Amino acid sequence: MPWTKQDYPASMKNLETRVRHKAIDIANALLEEGYSEDRAIPIAIAQAKRWAEEDQEKKASSRESSS
Repeated sequence: MPWTKQDYPASMKNLETRVRHKAIDIANALLEEGYSEDRAIPIAIAQAKRWAEEDQEKKASSRESSS
C-alpha cells in the first residue's frame, strides 16, 4: 500500500516533516521494487535521515564558500 503525506507508518511520525516526506517517497519506491513493508520502512527512514544530513552539510559548505 503506497503511503501519502497524510497516511504513513507510525514509525515515521516523529521525523522532521521534510525528512518524513523524503522517507515516504523512498519507501514507496522500495515497495514498487518489490520490498516488503517491513523492510522498506526502516531502509527508507535511514536513507531519508542520511539525505537530510548530507543536504545540511551541502548547505553549510555552500554558505562557507560564498562568504
